[in-house]
This record gives sequence, structure tokens and C-alpha cells, in this order.
Amino acid sequence: MQKNKTENIVLKGIYKHYKGPLYKVHDLVRHSETLEELVLYETLYDTEYGRMWVRPKTMFLETIEINGEAVSRFAFTGEVENGATDLPAV
Repeated sequence: MQKNKTENIVLKGIYKHYKGPLYKVHDLVRHSETLEELVLYETLYDTEYGRMWVRPKTMFLETIEINGEAVSRFAFTGEVENGATDLPAV
């Protein structure tokens, strides 16, 4: 995943989940009560629950362990939409 380890940057664009599906990050938003930063993203496949989702930024960027190996939950594919760069902190 494209992640600056010191700044925890999320880029707009396409990400691959460690289980394989692709997602499009649209923006960073804040929770209305806690002000926690959330990543607003869209599934690039149909689901019965809809296509738009939010996940805490810390969880989106975290590294998890799969079969004893550390992997990013979401890996940036390098595809950036419309020349967008870093999402501004919200």
C-alpha cells in the first residue's frame, strides 16, 4: 500500500484488499460525534449492502498478519484518479 509511515497518507485512487477485491478511495471524512478520520471508499463490485463504505483511517492503513506474514489491509495499486495526490487531513 502506498503509505508514508511517518504521515499515514491515504491517496485517492484504487486499492486492492488483502483478500483480493478492488476498492476506490473517494475522500477522507470525519465522524460527526468523535471527529475520528474515516476513509470513504467504494466497492468496485456489487454487494447486497451497497457500494459506499467508511472505515477508520487507522484500520484502513493497518498491517495485519496473514499466514505469519505482515501485509497491508489495503494496497494502493498506483492508479490515481484525475491526477489527485494526497487527500488533505480533515
